[in-house]
Amino acid sequence: MDWLTSLSGFIVGVIVGLTGVGGGSLMTPLLVLAFGVAPATAVGTDLLYAAITKAAGVYVHDRQGTIDYHIAALMGAGSVPMAIVTTIALHLIAPGPDALTPLIRPALGVALLLTAAAILFKHKLAAISPVAGWSGRTLSAATVATGAVLGVLVTITSVGAGALGVAALVFLYPQRSAVHIIGTDIAHAVPLTLVAGLGHASLGTVDLGLLAALLIGSIPGVMLGSNLSKKLPERVLRPALAAVLLLVGAKLVS
Repeated sequence: MDWLTSLSGFIVGVIVGLTGVGGGSLMTPLLVLAFGVAPATAVGTDLLYAAITKAAGVYVHDRQGTIDYHIAALMGAGSVPMAIVTTIALHLIAPGPDALTPLIRPALGVALLLTAAAILFKHKLAAISPVAGWSGRTLSAATVATGAVLGVLVTITSVGAGALGVAALVFLYPQRSAVHIIGTDIAHAVPLTLVAGLGHASLGTVDLGLLAALLIGSIPGVMLGSNLSKKLPERVLRPALAAVLLLVGAKLVS
């Protein structure tokens, strides 16, 4: 089944490159529901998968000039420390893969439902954003705080660095173009998912063989998607992606 795993990695990689969404939102439930991977192992493996895949996406977006590194750094200032804190908490609360499963499965379902809502209402978030009247310091503080919330959510479920991160950036920086939002979100996701993934590796919830099979497909996929991000409209993928996430999230929560 390695070829099917690699094909799944390629498809998700293309979607990540195009939209910034899909690393956790699609791959983690796919591993759990289609490949029968334990939720804890799916989350841990997917985090490292996302870190390496999105690093390839950063390379392409950087060459296109579609990354705001200042905003990505502000998000990371909140998310990376909270990823470390959350990993420590997971060690104390549930020090083992089997013990993590009851915690991760419902949390993953809720995160997917939130992600679907974020994708559907992303442009409405931009329309109601109040940030025009905020000072630069207030906006920076809000960006760091948003990163902190994402750090906790991503470490527990592997979901949120993409869709929720994109939605938050649209709300906080509505004047930015979609491709700049996507590039900046991918850049922020790399250190966050790397730190969280290494934390899960210390918990024993990373399958290196599975990771390698996914990366064989995902690296060329994300580079293709990132190159296409300036040419194809994101609106084509958004409704279908949101519908899938709603169905999968509801199944995991039930």
